[in-house]
Amino acid sequence: MHQNKEYNNPISTSFLPTTRAEMDKLGWKQCDVILVSGDAYIDSPFIGVAVVGRMLEKLGYKVGIIGQPDIKSDKDIKRLGEPRLYWGVSGGSIDSMVSNYTATKKFRNNDDYTPGGKNNKRPDRAVLVYTNLIRQNFKNTVPVVLGGIEASLRRVTHYDYWTNKLRKPILFDSKADILIYGMGEQAIRDLTQALDKGYEWKDIRGICYIAKEPQEAYHQLPSHKACLEDKEKYIDLFDLFYDNNDPIAARGLSQLVDTRYSIQNPPCDYLNETEMDEVSALPFTRELHPYHRPEGKVKCLETIKFSIMTHQGCWGECNFCAIGVHQGRTIRTRSEKSIVQEAKDFRAYKDFKGIISDLGGPTANMYGYECDKKLKLGTCDHQRCVDSRHLCSAMKPDHGRVVNMMRQVREIPGIRKAFVASGVRYDLITEDKKHGYSYLKEMVKHHISGQMKVAPEHTEQHVLDLMGKPGKQTLIDFKKLYDKLNKEMGKKQYMTYYLIAAHPGCTEKDMHALKRFATNELKMNPEQAQVFIPTPGTYSAVMYYTEMDPVTRKKIFVEKEIQKKEKQKAIVQAEIKSFKSGFAS
Repeated sequence: MHQNKEYNNPISTSFLPTTRAEMDKLGWKQCDVILVSGDAYIDSPFIGVAVVGRMLEKLGYKVGIIGQPDIKSDKDIKRLGEPRLYWGVSGGSIDSMVSNYTATKKFRNNDDYTPGGKNNKRPDRAVLVYTNLIRQNFKNTVPVVLGGIEASLRRVTHYDYWTNKLRKPILFDSKADILIYGMGEQAIRDLTQALDKGYEWKDIRGICYIAKEPQEAYHQLPSHKACLEDKEKYIDLFDLFYDNNDPIAARGLSQLVDTRYSIQNPPCDYLNETEMDEVSALPFTRELHPYHRPEGKVKCLETIKFSIMTHQGCWGECNFCAIGVHQGRTIRTRSEKSIVQEAKDFRAYKDFKGIISDLGGPTANMYGYECDKKLKLGTCDHQRCVDSRHLCSAMKPDHGRVVNMMRQVREIPGIRKAFVASGVRYDLITEDKKHGYSYLKEMVKHHISGQMKVAPEHTEQHVLDLMGKPGKQTLIDFKKLYDKLNKEMGKKQYMTYYLIAAHPGCTEKDMHALKRFATNELKMNPEQAQVFIPTPGTYSAVMYYTEMDPVTRKKIFVEKEIQKKEKQKAIVQAEIKSFKSGFAS
């Protein structure tokens, strides 16, 4: 394909249409599918609706995208007409409530996925708003299908921090027909083909829908009413929900909500390595669509344009993180050949300076290995791969393949640096006695931009237990090794520590202890601290709502006053004059 000067992309010079004029140019009278998103249309493998659109395009479907439609008029939602098969609705790459509000419920002024950067295009509860917008303007239209992280994590009864109550599964609050959860690549394909050919779709894996009767063969979740009346019932619900997210081991879920039932079919199969490579090779322009450009640039492109996603999934199971529920707890890895080819393709862009912003995934050093037992039998119920105290003996970290992959990318002519900006699990490095040291050595020597990002989150063991994070001695041991390697190589590189304040179980006393540790052991004043946000789809949100440890069902302290949450953060970020002095509690 020839190089287009305007789009500056040798791989693809065309976007999926977002205007009627583009449809006319393609000779389309009607789209098969129209995708509506809370983000501007950024054609990147890091943007969910762009991936869905390109996948469907490859299957031969006509796909249009409407990014950030005006919700006060019909001018945007009507500009492509009505689709033949269905509307696909996503809140965007980030949950709209998380995108719009801080942990202390203050409105965020900036949005990295909005042209110009001002947060004035993404409505609260975007999935509900866009679905209503469609229904208002297209009576008796084709099905509305929800997808993306906002819908996925709200597919059963869930705690909503912003209203401080349990809300019904999002299909009941919306006027949508179907929900695709998780990454859902196979479900999207199967559902689109079923709707196209008029086949029955209610047995497709990876979808949710509303029914008049329960699915008797599925797990019966506590009803929405029971969860409202008894917090322990809500924990029971979440346990079943959490344990049934794996394509191999999971059963479907059925839940009574008022007089109808929420039906969640078992998860769709994960993509294999070949399929992962095929998705990565789709013809993304890696640009903001020209329709949006007069409004300004989107900040996210600064980091995602020349970044490479090496794998999907995470089995770290931090209790405050929803990646395991949304992406899955089994690693799906791209081939080295695919990753190297993507890096080579960057060189054809005029604005590529030889710097790869990130070479990683949800956890960078989970690339290339998995638990053999999990691959055969699926994830274990009530048994984690890793928690705050140990790594399962069946999980054997092996950094050999990721080291090889990093070297191959680094050796490509024209690649000056391939940074690993994704988070790294330092406990897996110390656990891998065969290749852990060589991985860290490679990182220190070639892949760190002045500082390495790690996320201990806290230091007090009872808080770490509730977070699902490793103990502080692991961090101490790792820091010594990191400092030793930097000294040997004559480098002055540091570690950035991500910390959380006001997580369930954490008191001001615990934050003072964390501050002392940072001062005396880490020799630093923490800067990257954030107040905990209870997001749907996480055990930490369950703890916040119930004020119980979900394992023992014992009561725990939960800070719920906003001023006191901010005080916890202020404690750990307080400036001190000397790293040698202590910090009085």
